[in-house]
Amino acid sequence: MASMRDIQRRKNSVRSTGQITKAMKLVATVKLQKARSRAESAKPYFDEMYKTVKTVLARSGTINHRYLQQSDNPDAKKAVIILSSNRGLAGGYNSNMVKLITNNEAFTKDNTVIYSVGTKARDALVKRGYSLGKDFSDVMEQPIYRDAMDICQEVLKAFEAGEIGEIYIAYTFFKNTVSHIPTLLKLLPVDKTDEEVSAEDSKTLMNFEPEEDEVLDVVIPKYMSSIIFGALIQAVASENGARMAAMDSATSNAEEMIEDLSLKYNRARQSSITNELTEIIAGADALG
Repeated sequence: MASMRDIQRRKNSVRSTGQITKAMKLVATVKLQKARSRAESAKPYFDEMYKTVKTVLARSGTINHRYLQQSDNPDAKKAVIILSSNRGLAGGYNSNMVKLITNNEAFTKDNTVIYSVGTKARDALVKRGYSLGKDFSDVMEQPIYRDAMDICQEVLKAFEAGEIGEIYIAYTFFKNTVSHIPTLLKLLPVDKTDEEVSAEDSKTLMNFEPEEDEVLDVVIPKYMSSIIFGALIQAVASENGARMAAMDSATSNAEEMIEDLSLKYNRARQSSITNELTEIIAGADALG
């Protein structure tokens, strides 16, 4: 049985850890309130942007545009823009993002290049042998639309050069405070099929002014930047939600451990007092 000193030392250590996790939970809660409001207010715009572009392309007939064509380069890789966090202590948030790629047979170490936004997924995937295209981890601290545009320009440059043939984004969709869904979305080549467009509507072709190439040169990068920015906002809210839940669980576990250690300490103290009384009584009997 552990001594009273060992139990008290352990109890103080757990109490100190519990105070840290409680403080981290409060910080994550404050950050979550801001990030959640931002994510919920921005979501309708980005959903509509995605839907609108898909609808436009579904009604555009056969358009020969570089953003709509598969790459002719047989060595072209699949680019994955993966959003994770720069810090840990967020439960399974980061590991779920890594599994989203590693458990998908379509993304192998040989045919995939990673564009990372967040060091945790970056480090895990590079350790597993995946190639790193470029790192944008500093963006996760406070993402703005300019950051999304920079990421978009970087991957589009590689796409137009034929280095990559497909572009995906992997992020965590913020459903609510306790539900965060790892999501994989294909950005390029844009799929021109759209299930929401009825057969009758699809017969009405889209007219472009000016030429269709000029329009798509502007619309598709704008569409990609919007989706990336929307994913960044969702990821920030999900990260803080996951960290708040993890710290809440850790704080509760610390409180349970303190109660258990207090019980053990009291038992050890009782045992010590009983032993002392026994020794006193035995000494008194010996003297008598």
